[in-house]
Amino acid sequence: MSNKNISYRKILAISRPKIQDIKYHSLVKTKGEESSVPSSSFWLFLSRNKVIPIIFLLVLGLSLGNLNVFAPIFSPAQEVEAQYDEEKAKLQKELDGVNKQIAQYESVLATTKQQKISLQNKIRELESRAKKISLQIKSTNINLQYLNVQIQETTRSILKTSEKAENTKKKLAKLLQDLYQIKRKSPLEILIEKNKLSDFFDYLNALNNIQTKIEGNIEDLSVLKATLNNQNKSLGEDRKDAKNLLSIQLLQKNDLTQSTQEKEHILKITKGKESVYQQMLILSRKRADEIRNKLYELAGVKSHVNFGEALAIANWVSSRTGIRPAFLLAILTQESNLGKNVGTCNRASDPSWKSWRNIMKPTRDRTPFLQICKELGINPNNTPVSCPINSPSRGLIAGKNSWGGAMGPAQFIPSTWMVYKNRVAQVTGHALANPWDIRDAFVAAALYLTDHGAAKRTRSAEWRAAMIYFSGSTNPRYSFYGNSVMAIADKYEKNINYLNKVKNQ
Repeated sequence: MSNKNISYRKILAISRPKIQDIKYHSLVKTKGEESSVPSSSFWLFLSRNKVIPIIFLLVLGLSLGNLNVFAPIFSPAQEVEAQYDEEKAKLQKELDGVNKQIAQYESVLATTKQQKISLQNKIRELESRAKKISLQIKSTNINLQYLNVQIQETTRSILKTSEKAENTKKKLAKLLQDLYQIKRKSPLEILIEKNKLSDFFDYLNALNNIQTKIEGNIEDLSVLKATLNNQNKSLGEDRKDAKNLLSIQLLQKNDLTQSTQEKEHILKITKGKESVYQQMLILSRKRADEIRNKLYELAGVKSHVNFGEALAIANWVSSRTGIRPAFLLAILTQESNLGKNVGTCNRASDPSWKSWRNIMKPTRDRTPFLQICKELGINPNNTPVSCPINSPSRGLIAGKNSWGGAMGPAQFIPSTWMVYKNRVAQVTGHALANPWDIRDAFVAAALYLTDHGAAKRTRSAEWRAAMIYFSGSTNPRYSFYGNSVMAIADKYEKNINYLNKVKNQ
């Protein structure tokens, strides 16, 4: 886990190459531009006027002499690019400083856990944890700022490439028109009409020149199209990163609130007295009933289950999939806390812009969602699903490039649920799997996680499966999610062990 913590600190934008504007040498010459093939009349004019070439050479020599080859010339585009680089370097330096502070608090936490259990050490641990999480929130903010700069840079490149493509299309249209005009007469007709053979060769030269330019323009358009596709793909990845980081940030803020509240709760009960704290530890056996009855909040479910019921389901699922119960419970707990808008779209009282028709990705999830609702006999217009993240400042616009529609406790999107529903039904014995059914949701999450190695029950395998569950990858920039899941799983494992111990006494 320590290696993953270190990799998380790397700036998110380093993972992909910087988007560069397309640079190529165009063969296209528009009307009024100098032709690549000099006309015979121009050189004939120079040969008959000996003074003109001398003046021409003198002017050219003076012009070259006045150029300062050591002075760089920056175009507006280069200046903008330099500003982006400068801003990124500044953010990288700030991030490095924050990560050093995070490492210091991690060291303090590791030392505290090895010390004697006391009120003072517990308070110190909670304070250090809160400070560490605050710094992690700051780190996420810096990554988001870095990402904003990258999105602006990529957007500028897309506009520039699009402009070049449009200009190239116009040049190509003009060249095709010129070609049509020049080929209205055959070479034989031109040869008969012209008095001089040189005029005929000028015609052939002009025809060849236009054809060469047309070929160059077609090639340029192909390059520009490929570049534009790559730039749009990078922009989409950046927006996905921003959406995931915003979810991570909400999770971090929730963890910070929990640490602060736990500290305040302990101080309120003990009033700072060590003896009272030690008595709390002695009476911890009573926590068994509290653990059993603790509400286990699940996103999107129509009813709550207590921890004992949730554990019973997790044990049942574990016996059929091999997943560790504490880990499965941790994943579903994390999913219920990821974002305060989970399950707050498409309800009966919601405005039209929150409808499934507007928040789900049209080409991916709308049709499957209707099919799921039809099979289960539920109304698609008032069944709660997750809302998309809407953050225009970061290029995330709900219903345009940011989508919601995740269903039930396991937060499966409709298209993914369609892949797993038959397997879920085979495990549960239900005729139709239901993403809003608690047992079906547990099974679906377990199957997805075991498909990605969680059944191995090693810490690294579970961490990897959790990361894939969140973002479909093990991208280190989202390490906070995986680390948080494992921390929740550790707490659940202790609670489960404690319940088993009490039960066997």
